[in-house]
Amino acid sequence: MGDSHISNRSGQSEKWSRRGILAALGAVPATTLLTGCGSGSADASQGSSATASVRAATRKAVVKVTPADGTTKADFTAPVEVTVTDGTLASVKVTGNDGSTLDGSYNKARTTWTSSRNPYSGTRYTVAVATQGGTQETAAFTTKSPGETFVGYFTPEAGSTSGVGMPVSINFTHAVSDRAAVQKAITVTAEPAVEIVGHWFSDTRLDFRPETYWAPGTTITLGLRLRDVQGTDGVYGVQSKDVTFHIGRRQISTVDLATKQMVVERGGETIATYPVSGGDPDHTTWSGIMVISERFKQTRMESSTVGLGDEYDISDVPHAQRLTTSGTFVHGNYWAADSVFGSRNTSHGCVGLHDAKGANDSSVDGYKFYESSLLGDVVIVKNSGERTVEPSNGLNGWNLSWSDWKAGSAVQ
Repeated sequence: MGDSHISNRSGQSEKWSRRGILAALGAVPATTLLTGCGSGSADASQGSSATASVRAATRKAVVKVTPADGTTKADFTAPVEVTVTDGTLASVKVTGNDGSTLDGSYNKARTTWTSSRNPYSGTRYTVAVATQGGTQETAAFTTKSPGETFVGYFTPEAGSTSGVGMPVSINFTHAVSDRAAVQKAITVTAEPAVEIVGHWFSDTRLDFRPETYWAPGTTITLGLRLRDVQGTDGVYGVQSKDVTFHIGRRQISTVDLATKQMVVERGGETIATYPVSGGDPDHTTWSGIMVISERFKQTRMESSTVGLGDEYDISDVPHAQRLTTSGTFVHGNYWAADSVFGSRNTSHGCVGLHDAKGANDSSVDGYKFYESSLLGDVVIVKNSGERTVEPSNGLNGWNLSWSDWKAGSAVQ
C-alpha cells in the first residue's frame, strides 16, 4: 500500500499510513465497526436478515382473480375467488352488468376472498380489489350462457286470493332429474307460519301444501331461486323472483250423491243447500276431496275430449268450475228438466245444478253457487259409487295423508 505525506507546523514532513489518515478524519472502515461488539459472523447475519425484511416490505402485492381477467365464457357453476400473495386484502367488490352484486367472505389471513354464491350465467362482472398496502386491481369476465333452460309455471296467480284448499303447484317445462336441487331452490312460507312441504307428482310437477287447509287470511310467499340451478344434465333454471298469494274465507262444499244434495259451509256455518245431479251408473263421479282449479262463466264441453265419442257437444255450459284435469266439473245445467236435480244422477260424471241458458239469471242455483265460489275452494264428493280421485288429477293432493305427502318430498 502506498504512503502519503503531510507537513507539520514546522514544515517537516511526516509519513502517515492510509489507516491513520482515516482514523484522524473520524472515518473507520466497515470491518472495524462490525468487530466492535460480538463476532463478525453474527453481525453479518443480522445485516442479511434486515436486508431481507426491507425487500419483503417493498415487494408489491400480487392479486389473482378467478375467473381470469378477460375470460369471455367463464363457468357459472363455481364461485368467484380472489387471492393475494405478498399482501392482505382490504376490499373486494364484484358487480354484474345486471346490477347484481356478489357477496363473499375472507379467510382468516385475509389472503383469499370467495363469493358466497356462484355468478349468474350470461353476465359480465367487474371485480374491484384493494389491498392493505394500497394496491388497486380491476378485472372483468363474462360468464357463458346455458345451452338449455327450464321455467316453472306456478298456480295460483301472483297477487290472487284463493280458497283454503289451494296448493302452490309448479309445473316445469323440462323434466327434472335432480329433484333435491330444484326443490331446495324453491321456498314457500306462510303468515301465520305453518309447516309447508313439497311433494313431487312427476318429474315436471311439484306441489306444496300444509298438513291441513290454510287458515283464512293467510299470506303465502313463493320464492323461486331457480336461476342457474341444474335441473338435469345441461339444463338450467332461469327464474329468480318472489310472488305472493292470499287466502280468503273458508268455504267447504260437500256433495252427497246418495241424497243428491250439496251443502255449502262458510266459516263453519251452512250458507246454502242445493239439489244436484251427479254421474249416472255408467259414468260415475269421482269421490274424494277436490279443489276448484278453473272457473268459466260459460264454456264449451265436448264428449270427445274426455273419451266419450260424440255423445254431447254443448257450446255454452254456464257457470263451469273445474274439479279434475280429466274433465270433472261442477256446473250449471239448463238442458235437463228441473225435476232431475235432487232426484236422479244423470250426468256423464260432472255435478250439475239447475241453471239458465246465457248464464245471466241470478235466481238459479248454478249462478248463485258460481258467484259464491273462489278458485281454491274445496268440494268434497261422497257416495258417488266411484273410487277416490287420484291426488295428481287436478289440485287434489288433500287426498293423501300427511305422511304420504311428506314421503313425496325430495328434501327430508
